[in-house]
Amino acid sequence: MADTLLQGLPVSALRSAAPLLLVLLGECLTQRVGRINLGVEGQMLVGAVAGYGVTALSGQPWLGMAAGAAAGALLSAVYALLTVAARADQFASGLAVLMLGYGVSAYAGSGLVGLRIEGFALGAGGTTPTLWLAVALVPLIGLWLYGTRTGLVWRSVGESPAAARAAGITPWKVIVAGITAGGVLSGLGGAALSIDHTRTWAEGMTAGRGLIAVGLVIVARWNPWLTLPAALLFGLAEALSLRLQAAGSAVPAHLLHTLPYLASLAVFAVTCARLKGGGGPEALRAVFAR
Repeated sequence: MADTLLQGLPVSALRSAAPLLLVLLGECLTQRVGRINLGVEGQMLVGAVAGYGVTALSGQPWLGMAAGAAAGALLSAVYALLTVAARADQFASGLAVLMLGYGVSAYAGSGLVGLRIEGFALGAGGTTPTLWLAVALVPLIGLWLYGTRTGLVWRSVGESPAAARAAGITPWKVIVAGITAGGVLSGLGGAALSIDHTRTWAEGMTAGRGLIAVGLVIVARWNPWLTLPAALLFGLAEALSLRLQAAGSAVPAHLLHTLPYLASLAVFAVTCARLKGGGGPEALRAVFAR
């Protein structure tokens, strides 16, 4: 049984983690400019349904990924309008975007239930393009955020919009860019889930991954480099739960499904206790004024 559980486990964990990693990177950028977007779950759902629908119609999974990214960006624009243009509460706005995404994806995806797609061809060792895309974005975003002037501008806005404004930066433009980048990556994560990981569409199929990403940003200490181990924690627990079910574990399947969420919650609680209320961008705790 141990061989069955462990054989190919690293690749399985990475494939499970890839959609969440994309969303986690997006939320990391959004929070870096001072916004907590609870609507990423909705953005992920519209990305999943748009990506799956376009792939089913065109037979081109990369075209589906582009459609997923565009759908995520479009829904993030609603969040940007609410929180930046209308100065609405960011948490209430995020929940509104989440519900909007859920409703739109359920309506748009009603005709896709039961359809099958080919998705991406498997590469060496069972890897897929979305796995490599997600992993490659970690160093690219990390190097950009910590090694370029633009990345420094984004981090400075996240720490203090007032100080950034005094330095000649227009904070709201940077915040909108951060929200949009988060939307693109959330949409990509949703598309990777439906096109590549599950190769199917089902209403509410993200199953809380977007909200998990919001919490795992804290575990990753708002650092793109640390998003990979944070996402791998979820992916490893999910891969193990599926293998335990396949191996005929005596633990009920419904309980095994909670394993990745329990593991994430445990690490999240430990991280929050160690941080003692600090560690994130200062603007996350301030009221934003343009």
